[in-house]
Amino acid sequence: YPSGNLAIIIVREKKRLICIVQEDESNNAKIRAVFKSNGRSSCYYPNGAVWINMTVWGGQYLDQAGSRVRRWTWLNSVIPAGPQVPLSPIFISLNQHVGVRILGQDKITVSFLAMGQQARLNVGTKVQVSDVGRPPPPAQLGEDELLLLAFRVRILRLFDRLRRCLTFPSNEQWDKIKPPAYLITQTLKILQLCTTSDISDELRRSVRAIVNA
Repeated sequence: YPSGNLAIIIVREKKRLICIVQEDESNNAKIRAVFKSNGRSSCYYPNGAVWINMTVWGGQYLDQAGSRVRRWTWLNSVIPAGPQVPLSPIFISLNQHVGVRILGQDKITVSFLAMGQQARLNVGTKVQVSDVGRPPPPAQLGEDELLLLAFRVRILRLFDRLRRCLTFPSNEQWDKIKPPAYLITQTLKILQLCTTSDISDELRRSVRAIVNA
């Protein structure tokens, strides 16, 4: 960045390349986007909420509350069931210097503009379809990622509970109100990931305790 802070990092993790976009901050810079060569990528709002999430099958665009605005499937993707939803071009600005353009699975561009100069990085990838006609299964989440997701949902639920307490001071009223649909959906997804991921029983119990508290 013009400030001297690091904007984009490209690293190698085993056989994968990872492109990381950071916010323009000198200390503890927030991660604004992560693009992996295995087809799994995400962009984040300034508050840390997921903005765009992409897998080998397709992707989805979310608002800051976690509700899905749109979803799509890649043209070369063969999904087990459900309709094929084509991608409409997407362009978002992560900040005043960095933008992301999504035109296809292998046509994802990170643009960096500062001090009259521009750089473009193609961070898209083309996942090969297997012999049975389906792309390889997505990589499982690691232990740290599961814990972060669980704590994020816990915090969002606490904020929702606080909002209800302020709106409905009487315990009899706000106790009967269900959490927003997106929080219920995210909680169920994390619990499902605990069942399907290769993690220890102790971690599985910890994640369930966090989201169910």
